[in-house]
Amino acid sequence: MLKILVCVSGGGTNLQAIIDSVNQGAITDTEIVRVISNNKNAYALERAKKAGIPAVCVSPKDYADREQFNEAFLKAVDEAAPDLIVLAGFLVVIPVQLIRRYENRIINIHPSLIPSFCGTGYYGLKVHEGVLARGVKITGATVHFVDEGTDTGPIIMQKAVAVQEDDTPEVLQRRVMEEAEWIILPWCINLIACGKVTVADGKVHISE
Repeated sequence: MLKILVCVSGGGTNLQAIIDSVNQGAITDTEIVRVISNNKNAYALERAKKAGIPAVCVSPKDYADREQFNEAFLKAVDEAAPDLIVLAGFLVVIPVQLIRRYENRIINIHPSLIPSFCGTGYYGLKVHEGVLARGVKITGATVHFVDEGTDTGPIIMQKAVAVQEDDTPEVLQRRVMEEAEWIILPWCINLIACGKVTVADGKVHISE
């Protein structure tokens, strides 16, 4: 049984996609053992509560400095003893200690086709604003392992989404969620749960 911990900052639509996929059997042999949010008002916490999943808020605002927050965050993660950490719209810089402790056991969903529109400053609607400003015709989402860079870890899976001429950032954001994020994030978690994902030489290999 793969024990996963999901970190989220906002509404938790990707969290809901994971919960639904576990309940429907699309993600096998997996249990969500904890949800962590940095935002006490995040609807994701309510989603976790409704699903009977333990959830906590660990916010940088509640600590004197980043070091104290990092310690509290690490403790909240370690208490759950997860096999896999899933960043599902988590707008907090992950402590380096955590990345090293859970090497190749942290995955993130990013709402673009990495290496386009990623890295520092590209998060939430800013990604989709950048896509529309550049005028690209295809965008999408990427699931990748987390390393010490920003959106630089080994890519597990990507899915393309068409950009329409009349798109607004909000409309495009919703399409990317529906057509890519909610599909490939559960899919990747299931592949990991089935032991089909390995990392070698900085690249992901998926076995049949």
